[in-house]
Amino acid sequence: MKAFVLETYGKPLRAVEMPEPMPAPHEVLVRMVAAGVNHADERTRIGEFKAVFHLDLPKVMGGELSGEVIAVGEDVTGFGPGDRVYGYTGVVGMGSWAEVVAVDAAALAPAPSSIPLVDAAALPVVALTAWQALVTLGQVRPGQTVLVHGGAGGVGSAVIQLAKHLGATVATTASADSADLVRALGADVVIDYRSEDFVDRLADTPVDIVVDTQGGDITTRSLRVLRRGGLVVGIAGTPDPHLADQAGAGRVVKAALAVLSLRLRRQARRLGVRYRFLFIQPDGEALAATAGLVDDGVLRPVVDRVLPLDDTLVALDQLLAGRARGKILVTTTSEEDANHA
Repeated sequence: MKAFVLETYGKPLRAVEMPEPMPAPHEVLVRMVAAGVNHADERTRIGEFKAVFHLDLPKVMGGELSGEVIAVGEDVTGFGPGDRVYGYTGVVGMGSWAEVVAVDAAALAPAPSSIPLVDAAALPVVALTAWQALVTLGQVRPGQTVLVHGGAGGVGSAVIQLAKHLGATVATTASADSADLVRALGADVVIDYRSEDFVDRLADTPVDIVVDTQGGDITTRSLRVLRRGGLVVGIAGTPDPHLADQAGAGRVVKAALAVLSLRLRRQARRLGVRYRFLFIQPDGEALAATAGLVDDGVLRPVVDRVLPLDDTLVALDQLLAGRARGKILVTTTSEEDANHA
């Protein structure tokens, strides 16, 4: 089978031919139909998280997929050959940029039945990010206000939709060209990041939760729009010590992350607010709930483009170049089949 492999941190990925994997007792063997391309894939490639998450290199890259079950391990119940599934394998599991993938059964869920299977691959990372930011960490309640940066992107589009479903007022930053899109997704306040300052615009609208997809100066400025007790959930910025706990890393790594995030956490404390870095975990149960929201018309994937699996490295370059409206996917199917899969 064809796969895209990381052989050495910092080096370009390489397309290789390799044997199909065999499922372990707890795994499901999936014929990949489509896979998502994410910034976390690039951060993994360059070795940003190598001190926290241990990868046995060489490693097939890619973390999310949709596809059809080929076989199941002997301990797996609930899935069988022919089932349409989708899932997130995690930063250690990886493996979705290949024609066949062995996935932990706990990371999979039945794919939504109301959308093409290709489109389902646009959901796992963004849906889990939105769920774990808003439900697990944020515990969003009706009447609260959520700000998400980059509402036209994959994560932003999912956060807008889920936050509205949870009863929140939603503000987002986006370009003027994307204003209609984010409003259609449910955004109540749209801030043109090119011509407006989101801190000034929200001065009279205290925010309960910020989902920060940008990092850097956007993170520190986001602390200023929160009401006391509010929370910034960072997904692209500075890791904090909770990441070491999540990864089971040692005290040395935890101490290093504490130093790295000290200034940001101190700024948050002075303002009476909180900062948490989110590195999502595989969660088949949350994806099953997400599939229900999709089939109920509450949530829809936003797909920017779909490229052939052969063009995975092109897809990654296009993602890193920015300006994508929604997710960039790669697929093993033809263009015609992709519209019906």
